[in-house]
Amino acid sequence: MHPALSIIAFTTMSGLGYGLAIMLGLGFLDPSLAVTKVAHVVALMLIGGGLLSSTLHLGNPQRAWRALSQWRTSWLSREGVLAILTFIPLCMSAYAAIFQSRHLPISGLLGAAGAAATIYCTAMIYGSLKSVQAWHTPLTPACYLLFAGAGGGLLGLLVAIIGGNGALFLMLVALVFLIAAWTTKFYWRRNMQTLQPLSTPESATGLGDIGRVKLFQSPHGNDSYLTREMGFVIARKHAKKLAAISFILGGVMPAVLIVAILIAGAEAYALAIVLAVLAVVSHVIGMLTERWLFFAEAKHAVMNYY
Repeated sequence: MHPALSIIAFTTMSGLGYGLAIMLGLGFLDPSLAVTKVAHVVALMLIGGGLLSSTLHLGNPQRAWRALSQWRTSWLSREGVLAILTFIPLCMSAYAAIFQSRHLPISGLLGAAGAAATIYCTAMIYGSLKSVQAWHTPLTPACYLLFAGAGGGLLGLLVAIIGGNGALFLMLVALVFLIAAWTTKFYWRRNMQTLQPLSTPESATGLGDIGRVKLFQSPHGNDSYLTREMGFVIARKHAKKLAAISFILGGVMPAVLIVAILIAGAEAYALAIVLAVLAVVSHVIGMLTERWLFFAEAKHAVMNYY
């Protein structure tokens, strides 16, 4: 599949934003601190920026609102509806924290639940596609949810370190989510690499009873929407290198930096902030790489005809 930059930015930014919103909604950060107030704004900006970037992939962005009407059958529509509804408790929580320096438990829980549900719907846009066998597994939404928790945990840790409150707990939260996310991703990749194709040139053409089917001539000589969007190919050796980079930068480095913060102790305030920033930056680069591979390695069944 063609790895569209707008979708990569959307899934990465919204995942980080919703992850941070969950940490804020569950009350893990002190609402009276100025840095927590900023964190609410950052979460909303990441979510909003991610959702806006997703419209760049549409053929007619001005008609994006029509997707909301198909929520009964479409995961894309459900994602849009939930994203809008979730903004209500998120904005209420942000208002209470910024202007009243307090945490609203009910609004926070509703925002956290809505954020998790929206992430799940985003993942199911891809996980529900039987035509892309690598995506069609329960591991896909699990990865999206756990990666959002890891990103949110790291951003929450940075906020806690700057505010000087609750850093130890969020270190544990970030480490647990990092380990769980990348362990799940390992099994996701192993499933992708070992699965037996359900759709083959033989089944696609209905000529399997005769023998092995080989492509004699492409359906057309010029590129088309299908060949551009569904026919992206990445060399196996490059995929392995990028997978290793995503794992090291997205998982190993942040975990090592968290341990370094713990070892440095509470006295090394400035060093802890620098290490936390590096952990967030490293994780974001790793996630961008992971999301690029998520699309680049996917094989759509329609390419059996090409």
